[in-house]
Amino acid sequence: MAKDSKFWDVICDGPYVPTKKVGKPAVMVPKNRKEYNDADRKAIEKNFCAKKILVCGIGPDEYNRISACQSAKEIWEALQTAHEGTTQVKQSKIDMLTTEYELFRMKDDESIQDMHTRFTSIINELHSLGEIIPRNKLMSKVLSVLPSSWESNVNAITEAKDL
Repeated sequence: MAKDSKFWDVICDGPYVPTKKVGKPAVMVPKNRKEYNDADRKAIEKNFCAKKILVCGIGPDEYNRISACQSAKEIWEALQTAHEGTTQVKQSKIDMLTTEYELFRMKDDESIQDMHTRFTSIINELHSLGEIIPRNKLMSKVLSVLPSSWESNVNAITEAKDL
């Protein structure tokens, strides 16, 4: 598990770049490959391992998107943008799904199972974008959209919650 978190650090923070002090006043500059020591090589290797993990988990179409990326961080950012969009696109998706959630109603000819599948789909998409709705609000929403033929069941569930 510790190994995994180190790879995740490389993905989030970018690759390790070995540096050395040069001149007066001392300025940090990148080392040449010939100047790397064992610790430098080991730290650099984490980026290669993280890249390998990411590349092994994608298909050929995705690979074309990231093939020019030099670091695991660049790969991750390219995949995020491809799947979530930019911050503005992501916020637009969240706004659209939130509206869909707020206006959610059970259709007249819809079964409970179909309604639940549709509702779960909206909630899962919101969750994947980082928007989490508390469980009690989800339950209240589902109970509020059930048709009047379910009123006795809704009352029983509501009373049981109050106990």
